[in-house]
Amino acid sequence: MTEKKKGTRRANGESAIYLGKDGRWHARVPMGFKDNGEPYRRHLTRPTRKDLVEEVKRLEKQRDEGSARQPGKPWTVEKWLLHWVENIAKPVVSENTYDGYEVAVRVHLVPGIGKHRIDRLEPEHLEALYRRMQKSGSKAGTAHQAHRTARTALGEAVRRGHATKNAAALAKPPRMEEGEEEVEPYSVEEVQSLLLEVNKRRNSARWMLALALGLRQGETLGLRWSDVDLANEYLKLRRNRLRPKYEHGCGEAAPCGRKAGYCPNRVQVRRETKNTKSKAGRRAVPLPGPLVVMLSSHAEEQAQERKAAGNLWTESEYVFTKPLGGPLSPNTDYHDWKRLLEDAEVRDGRLHDARHTAGTVLMLLGVPDRVIDQIMGWEPGGAARMRARYLHVPDHLLKEVARKIGAAIWGAPETALVDKDQDNEG
Repeated sequence: MTEKKKGTRRANGESAIYLGKDGRWHARVPMGFKDNGEPYRRHLTRPTRKDLVEEVKRLEKQRDEGSARQPGKPWTVEKWLLHWVENIAKPVVSENTYDGYEVAVRVHLVPGIGKHRIDRLEPEHLEALYRRMQKSGSKAGTAHQAHRTARTALGEAVRRGHATKNAAALAKPPRMEEGEEEVEPYSVEEVQSLLLEVNKRRNSARWMLALALGLRQGETLGLRWSDVDLANEYLKLRRNRLRPKYEHGCGEAAPCGRKAGYCPNRVQVRRETKNTKSKAGRRAVPLPGPLVVMLSSHAEEQAQERKAAGNLWTESEYVFTKPLGGPLSPNTDYHDWKRLLEDAEVRDGRLHDARHTAGTVLMLLGVPDRVIDQIMGWEPGGAARMRARYLHVPDHLLKEVARKIGAAIWGAPETALVDKDQDNEG
């Protein structure tokens, strides 16, 4: 930082401070370069030199740390979010992740905070949005999804110099209601009830892969026969089935008037499957003997369906298909799960709750953590956190632990009773 004097030149990158003809102190602070390569300087003015020097130092620090606002018209939150979700996030995240971001941006964030300038957005603006969402009926989990999306999008804005702070990282999301995220895995008795009902249904092995091995929905529906080795009793998980996405195929001249997914000439615009994104997700999973038998029977039944359907059969190589072949829709699969719970007279739950059940059973069987992590497909770095989230300790196990603690400290119940009687006699 130098004070400008007549007949002197500043070194490149130095800020110039001078007293203007208006009686105020001025500064020109080099901040880098514009998109076209021209130098970019910020002009500051303050009534006193002391105030100006302090402001110049602050701005130079932001510049050196890479957190200063970049040249050009400041972004609004709406403009940045729409740019981020389509041009930055969409090319690098999975389709399902993008869908979650897109809904949070379009439905909640843009209408709620979109008019603010991104460099003037405050944590309080986001906290007020979360309160409004809950007052209008949104669950705390929905507000959390909007919060996570905003934190990711604004973090990218800070990294690129469009904002100096991430307001979402400072904001407090609403407190989750007690029990809102708590999951109670199905008991062994409930799993057995489901098994009895599963055996009556088509694609019965599909549900046992979830309950016994904890396979995710996308993993199970994306499974192909080339991934299954019945002779050696294991299967390989390498890809996930994606939720279909459609566009209208009816044309503007004769619109059908329905949603794209129900258009008679709908066009599939999303690939069917994608490879698992993590090394832990690409894994081999052992098959229990009963599941080997179920999958062998399923292969025979599918061959019979293929023969009966003839030319109507859609060849796809998927393990689990529709009655006429072709991949199962995740939405249809979800409704089949709900009907299964109802028919088995088992309490309602998410399909993902079966994954919690499988993890808990593996723990109760004494399976080593490392093996549980492989079967469940958890990354080594976050495996401990995932075990804490997914593995549930049943009440009867807690009671057994309490009994053992009591015996170790106070002695066995019978011994303690005898000692007490002897004390009374004395």
